[in-house]
Amino acid sequence: MASACSNKMIDVFWHEGMLNHETGKGVFDSGIDPGFLDVLEKHPENSDRIKNMVSILQKGPISPYISWQHGRPAQVNELLSFHAPEYIDELIEADKQGGKMICAGTFLNPGSWDAALLAAGTTLSAMKHILDGHGKLAYALVRPPGHHAQPKQADGYCFLNNAGLAVQLALDSGCKKVTVIDIDVHYGNGTAEGFYRTDKVLTVSLHMNHGSWGPSHPQNGSVGELGEGEGYGYNLNIPLPNGTGDRGYGYAMKELVVPAVHKFEPDMIVLVVGQDSSAFDPNGRQCLTMDGYRDIGRIVHSLANKHSGGQILIVQEGGYHITYSAYCLHAMLEGVLDLPQPLLCDPIAYYPEDEAFAVELIEATRKYHKEAVPFLKGT
Repeated sequence: MASACSNKMIDVFWHEGMLNHETGKGVFDSGIDPGFLDVLEKHPENSDRIKNMVSILQKGPISPYISWQHGRPAQVNELLSFHAPEYIDELIEADKQGGKMICAGTFLNPGSWDAALLAAGTTLSAMKHILDGHGKLAYALVRPPGHHAQPKQADGYCFLNNAGLAVQLALDSGCKKVTVIDIDVHYGNGTAEGFYRTDKVLTVSLHMNHGSWGPSHPQNGSVGELGEGEGYGYNLNIPLPNGTGDRGYGYAMKELVVPAVHKFEPDMIVLVVGQDSSAFDPNGRQCLTMDGYRDIGRIVHSLANKHSGGQILIVQEGGYHITYSAYCLHAMLEGVLDLPQPLLCDPIAYYPEDEAFAVELIEATRKYHKEAVPFLKGT
């Protein structure tokens, strides 16, 4: 095992201070106590989910492949590479006033701002670790999540766009082109918005077809949201029908994501991962299992070997089933490591997938991309 691990390691960046972001209880993520329920559930984005991710990496069979690295808080000036100063000032003031609900389901409570700074800084440290040549695979195990946070707007449990900050750091450090592959079950609208007008970043999001959910999330994640100006064609949305499972996601990766990345030729890849695309997640309606996550990890590993010298930054987003999210994380990292055999068996997955509808929509998306996206014409 020691010799196998010597060439295959993931540097995991983590800080326990991120557990201090308390999101409360209520009816799912609303924070509402209707007064007639004896048992109120924890907000889905709670610390238990992350505790299990940490522990499975510390104690699970993948542990020999993990090198633990310390996270750090971001400095406020670092946040301005992606976020508007007035938005950051709003968050700082909300923290000083003891916190508030920033938007639906997104609560800035005492301790939340410090946790958000840790999530941002830890992700920046993970990217810098790669850029400085200290490792090729780094995983920012962070919360609160970030991919819905737009330059001027919080959204969907997210305050600061951790992945977006890391992408900008890569560009500022000399990377010519960066690809973001987002497999969270919800559209990575914040990251897309941040790079919507540049051709230096290819943002690809595979998500359930949920549309806009209000003022904080005006984007609908449709195939027609392709970018603007120089960025036209460099935001690729892949909305997948509810119930899409391992084979449907695999088909989308191979038929849509892989050709686009080959054509774009990035020198850095950022994999934005949420385990809320799993078959058992309370916040999604997709049906990935451990096998599906493992296969996605292998595909991204292959893309990185071809284009980015094997360099991949992985950034944690959603994933709200307290136990299965940790299992799916384990499987995905096995795939990114390109391990020859699974290390951990799936304890609960069973889903009789019918991918026919997903394949039909993926084919329609591919046709649309070939017609509408300039850099994909002729692929």
